[in-house]
Amino acid sequence: MQIQCNTDRNIAGDEAMTQLVESVAHGALDRFSEQITRVEIHVSDANSDKKGGSDVIRCLMEARLGGMQPVAVTHNAGTVVEAVDGAAGKRQRSLESTLGRLNQR
Repeated sequence: MQIQCNTDRNIAGDEAMTQLVESVAHGALDRFSEQITRVEIHVSDANSDKKGGSDVIRCLMEARLGGMQPVAVTHNAGTVVEAVDGAAGKRQRSLESTLGRLNQR
């Protein structure tokens, strides 16, 4: 399972952040590693162009399953960790549902 992490210009995409994002993704998705070929994670600041207000960090997580169209989930939160963790949880539940339906056929 290959994991690719991308950030916008308002989020520092340093090595520590990349390792954190990859470890959260592995923790949530490792049990599906046989079916997943690639995971793309995009972290961005949704309020970067606005003055004031709370920061909203958006994490989009897209998983590509072998022989299927990629499926994406998003999660908004106040920090990068919360956004990535929320998206990983949604991605995990979505994969459980999708793969469960495929296995029933």
